[in-house]
Amino acid sequence: MITISRETDYAARVVLHLSLGGDGARATAQQIASERLIPKALVRRVVTRLAAAGIIQTTRGSEGGIELARPAAEISLLQVVEAMEGPLALNRCAVEPHTCPLSPTCSVHEVWCRAKDIIRLHLDQITFEQLAGKKEQSSWTH
Repeated sequence: MITISRETDYAARVVLHLSLGGDGARATAQQIASERLIPKALVRRVVTRLAAAGIIQTTRGSEGGIELARPAAEISLLQVVEAMEGPLALNRCAVEPHTCPLSPTCSVHEVWCRAKDIIRLHLDQITFEQLAGKKEQSSWTH
């Protein structure tokens, strides 16, 4: 089974939570953990990685919190997945073709690469603004 990690799922929940609040919305790690059913320790780990990727930003202090680093319309599901997982691939050869001496002539390699490209394109077209229900979703539900 090909799956994303639990932390990647949690990362999508964090970004969605902030997107639902609208531009400039802030939340604490505790609020997100409680409302999105994420262990608090994992929220902090996910927030650190999302901040390093420039998807969210954090501010310390009584007026601080976690917020999106840019509008939800500019953050795709692919960006969150790749911030947590690294480059999307179904097979190592699709990301690092030089690791397999058969890649240049392997017809299966071509299929893995095409499938990767289709999934990347699909996830890149889904923004957190759409996921928050602020835009028509028919373009990505089919």
